[in-house]
Amino acid sequence: MISELWSRPDHFPTALADSAEAVERTIQRLLAPPDGPEARVYDAMRYAALAPGKRLRPFLVLASAHLFSVGQRAALQVAAAIELVHTYSLVHDDLPAMDNSDLRRGRPTCHKAYDDATAILAGDGLLTLAFEVLAHLDTHGDPAVRVELVAELAKAAGAAGMVGGQMIDLLAEHDSTALDIGAITRLQRLKTGALIAFSCEAGAILGKAAIEPRKALIAYAHDLGLAFQIADDLLDVEGNEEEVGKSVRRDEEAGKATFVTILGVEGARTQARALVDQAAGHLDIFGDKADLLRQCARFVVDRKS
Repeated sequence: MISELWSRPDHFPTALADSAEAVERTIQRLLAPPDGPEARVYDAMRYAALAPGKRLRPFLVLASAHLFSVGQRAALQVAAAIELVHTYSLVHDDLPAMDNSDLRRGRPTCHKAYDDATAILAGDGLLTLAFEVLAHLDTHGDPAVRVELVAELAKAAGAAGMVGGQMIDLLAEHDSTALDIGAITRLQRLKTGALIAFSCEAGAILGKAAIEPRKALIAYAHDLGLAFQIADDLLDVEGNEEEVGKSVRRDEEAGKATFVTILGVEGARTQARALVDQAAGHLDIFGDKADLLRQCARFVVDRKS
């Protein structure tokens, strides 16, 4: 059972760290480097995917799967797949053609540690491996469940989700006045929220849950995703590079509209906390079993990186 991963299932920071260690072991297994010159791209994939990180999205998979008593190996397969997709997005976002970042998770970005071409291939490799993992028999014995996982992750990560949100974000750099609060909310629901929503719903898909608990998790994820992005916007304004682990104040330098530029620092912080309370309310249907997800929502707005 998934609860066996957590040495202290009542304590979110410990459970988050335990989950991260388990997911990293799974990624190590999935990314065992081969012999031959293609090993270089595996090295780059491992460099990016195994960089220090909270593994928040994988944790959401494991915590949501716990609600439906899903087996540990199946949940870890999906959690690793989510982290592979998330890492691919970071590798590509950091490229000179996109955000042109030098620092990620406290160390040089993938294209700085290797080169632009290798980083592109590493991102491609991470993305495609994620779908290979979801399609594997280890993920679920029911082919219909595996197909649904593949289809839902494709939607969350593609042009109708994360990729579409990134496109809007790039366009907004040239016309920030076009983004009001509604437009920014939609952008972030696509760019950040879609993958978070899948991470929460994945546990319900694995557990073949009924429609009502699935809806509750999706509603939780939507509020959590927006709170997460508002917290990110606040960190970009108030954080320091060493603590955050990536470049800060880039949005301000680019003149981008964010939740903070529209709502102000205190307004954004108030909105984030309201979203966290709202997110926690969606979990009432699960009772005490969802306590880690409630603690996760509070962590999202209180984090320093």
